[in-house]
Amino acid sequence: MLQPLKHVTKCRSLFSSFLIHINNPSSFSSSSHNCHTVLRSSIKDWFNTRDPLITRIFQILSSTDSSSDAALDASLAALTLPRLDESFVLTVLHHVTAAAHVYPCLRFFDWAGRQSGFHHTRGTFSAIFRILARNRSMSTIIEFLQSFRRRGPAFYPRARFNDTLVIGYAIAGKPEIALQLFGKMRFNGLDLDTFGYHVLLNALVEESYFDAVNDIIRQIRMRGFENRYTNVLITKSLCKQGKLDEAEVFLFGLVDGGKKLHGSEVSILVRALCRSNRFDHAVRLVSEFGDSGLVPLDHAYGVWIRGLVHGGRLDEALDFFKQKKENKGYIPGLARYNVLIYRLLREDRLDEVYDLFMDMYETAVPPNTVTMNAMLCFFCKKGMVDDALDLFKSRSEFMLSPNHMAYKYLILTLCWDGNAKEAFSVLKSSIDHHFIPDRRTFTRLANVLCRECMIDEMKELLHLALKWKIMPNASTYDNFITALCRAGRVEDSYLNRGDIAARLLVEMKEKGHKVTPALCRVVLCCLLQMDNSRSRFFSLFEMLSHNDRQHYIYDCFIDAAGHAKQAELAWKVFELMQRNGIQPTSSSLSLMLKAYLKSGRTYDALIFFSNVWSRGLATKKLYNCFVIFLCKSKNPEPAYRFFLQMLEDGLNPSIECYEILVQELCSSERYHEAVNLVDMYEKMGRRLTSFLGNILLYRSMFSPEVYNACVRLRGVKEEGKTDWSMLSFVVGAFRRHHRVSHVEDLEKLIAKCFPLDIYTYNLLLRKAWKSDKEQACQLFERMCQRGFEPNQWIYSTMVDGFERHGMRDKAERWFKESKRTFSNRETRMLI
Repeated sequence: MLQPLKHVTKCRSLFSSFLIHINNPSSFSSSSHNCHTVLRSSIKDWFNTRDPLITRIFQILSSTDSSSDAALDASLAALTLPRLDESFVLTVLHHVTAAAHVYPCLRFFDWAGRQSGFHHTRGTFSAIFRILARNRSMSTIIEFLQSFRRRGPAFYPRARFNDTLVIGYAIAGKPEIALQLFGKMRFNGLDLDTFGYHVLLNALVEESYFDAVNDIIRQIRMRGFENRYTNVLITKSLCKQGKLDEAEVFLFGLVDGGKKLHGSEVSILVRALCRSNRFDHAVRLVSEFGDSGLVPLDHAYGVWIRGLVHGGRLDEALDFFKQKKENKGYIPGLARYNVLIYRLLREDRLDEVYDLFMDMYETAVPPNTVTMNAMLCFFCKKGMVDDALDLFKSRSEFMLSPNHMAYKYLILTLCWDGNAKEAFSVLKSSIDHHFIPDRRTFTRLANVLCRECMIDEMKELLHLALKWKIMPNASTYDNFITALCRAGRVEDSYLNRGDIAARLLVEMKEKGHKVTPALCRVVLCCLLQMDNSRSRFFSLFEMLSHNDRQHYIYDCFIDAAGHAKQAELAWKVFELMQRNGIQPTSSSLSLMLKAYLKSGRTYDALIFFSNVWSRGLATKKLYNCFVIFLCKSKNPEPAYRFFLQMLEDGLNPSIECYEILVQELCSSERYHEAVNLVDMYEKMGRRLTSFLGNILLYRSMFSPEVYNACVRLRGVKEEGKTDWSMLSFVVGAFRRHHRVSHVEDLEKLIAKCFPLDIYTYNLLLRKAWKSDKEQACQLFERMCQRGFEPNQWIYSTMVDGFERHGMRDKAERWFKESKRTFSNRETRMLI
């Protein structure tokens, strides 16, 4: 589509053929795939028309730490910027395209003001005021002006201080303050210039201060400041008062008096006539001024088109648009294209939308953020979800910001396409930019999240709905409860009503049913998120532990407090247990230890464990729990020390304890300790587990230190064909220190060291694909014959292998097969 001009014809046919493929999926082939790729690239080229330096400046302003002036100074200093003057500052500020860029503009304005040798002028102040006013940030302008007044004229030597104040309050929609300041200026013998008078006059017209308007017009004429902007504002004032006939007489009087009009005066009257549904009068007026040949009417034509569109006369607007282009070479502005495109999109007239996009390109009309939003909506309505998502993800490259309509269409299209994850991600992006979805979008996304069993995302969406005051309907709740059941998370159904769940828990116990730790945990975690959480927690504890001398309820509450990361509450329950004469069991000690660790209080956990150990109560279960949790919290050093202490105490660590510690030591690149642990494990008379063997093989693919550690350990062992020498040989083969001609031989060697599992086969497949695709395919067949069911990682490895060897057709077939296989498997699981 949107390549250099000499390729326009080719691009038009390219985009058209692509749309045909979209409408007829069966015709999709490798050629349409190439078309699809070129289309994405072309669209990005079309939008990427901005000055790259300006784009980079805004990227820095948007991404650097907002609290660090030094970071911003350093980032901008790294660019090759032109000399900082009024012209350059205005150039940057004029590139604002959306509300999302207002804050970066303020940061740039502040940065420029801090630079040595530069002082803000009235022009730069006016520019920042207009940016803020355009995005309805009036309160920010007022704060700005109050600060400006406090600092005084000495602080801004190049800004006409009083003029800037008057202009600022006028732009901020506070003409009464602007008039007061203007009166003080006149009292002190000061006056506004032409620019200041016309800004003030415009503000008075906008706020309907018509008596003051007439006074300011007289002042302008007395000082000889009258120009075309004066005539524009007089016309605007008459139209705003509903004096349309008087405005028409005024304009014809100017023409009869030999005054040159510039078209914007006529545009204002045309707009007012359209808003009053006087379309016939408006078209007659445009025709009369056009026939005179004295008034340039390009802007008026655009206003007329806009008026017809908003008046529901889209076909007339399109006919007028085509007629003027054909007869008079009229090139409409970007805003007029956007107006037509949006209305056509609303009516699903997509072929005409496409024609307008092409017309924009052929006439070299540069797109803006509104055009991007229209393109996003067009892709969504056309079912081109990948292209829509690609354009959305590229938005930061072009300083473009999606609007509410674009966000809505993209979320709905992604939901229709079944891409719940991306839809939820787009929703979160829209919230970050203060766009709140409507009920339809919320309901559709909720249903898709429930269908895909994305429970955590659905819970977050429900919380957001309550925040937005969107009340989900009954079917949404039904779908969510069904999804919770399918996901095996029935307990979550009560998460938002902890008080009800607590009463049900007490009733369950009273009726003789056992309170399970999982159920107790989910109810208590909910209670701890409510008001008066501590009192609710202990109130429920008293009701459940009443006349119960068993440690079981105490353990449930310690466990729940630990999961809620409330170690202090867990300790209170632990103390109550001992105070009530109930001896803590090894389970109670483990739960208390876990509560400290889950709460991130490792130091308290160490003290607790040392106390238990000094009393001779440190059991194998407690040691295992402590070591495993230290590993999971990324603390391998203390975990390794306590592991060795456990061995010294004559306790044999569990298999899981060995596996988790070896894994964490390898993650920390402490391969010698990891290999020594594996050696200790084998000395206990245990056969190497698949998990331990796979860790060593996997790590050997990235670091030679694993093999070096194995060789060093083998060197201190007796000579011969030991199990360890065989394992070190296999590790060396994975590291390519030893040559194994066929992957099947390596497979047999591994089987002598430890049982192969699906993860081992994945590692072997990755290695096989690097050398011989035939061996890789044979290995896959052997794996299936031995009863291993390929998982998604296996399929991914096969697809990557085929693509690496240039076999794209096979890769695509395998990819489709994997999607079909796992779709069927999920269905069987649901049934």
